[in-house]
Amino acid sequence: MHELAVLAVIVAAVMAATTVAHRLIGPALRYLEYGLLACSVAIILFVAFFVGAEVVMRYLFNAPIPGHLEGSELLLPMIVFFAFSYTQATHGNVGMDLVLDVMAPNARRYTTVVALLASIFISAVLAYFSYKNAYQLWLYDDVTMTPPYFRTWPSAAAIPLGYTLVAIRMYLQILNLLMPD
Repeated sequence: MHELAVLAVIVAAVMAATTVAHRLIGPALRYLEYGLLACSVAIILFVAFFVGAEVVMRYLFNAPIPGHLEGSELLLPMIVFFAFSYTQATHGNVGMDLVLDVMAPNARRYTTVVALLASIFISAVLAYFSYKNAYQLWLYDDVTMTPPYFRTWPSAAAIPLGYTLVAIRMYLQILNLLMPD
């Protein structure tokens, strides 16, 4: 419980700092989102070619690529979480707006702010505990169970990165709703 209280204080401090510097953080986050999105797309293309090459090697040459399943699985969190904040920024997530659509504009705005605040704290908790897991994997120098023994911590580190960036993006969306400039 102590960890969650400290985390709530840290989130509030980051929100305050973001409020002060939102004109700098917003564009910087947008460039970071574009860069991570490009990495996500590159990884998707690499996985597609990698899996295609594995199928060709396995069935045409009877020489499967070692570790193809583990390698592809370890790249999936990077594909998802590198593009997570960009998806939030472009409102690309699937959502249910039936209730929001019938609300008055002010009620819709404040309801969205409350939902985003709850989402920020949930994302912060998920980022914190997934960071602890990624750090533990890094300390143990954890690898996959079969050759070629891929390291697992880079894949695990993509999760707290994605949750942290999406929490910052959601707070910038709150600022935009409350103080449209």
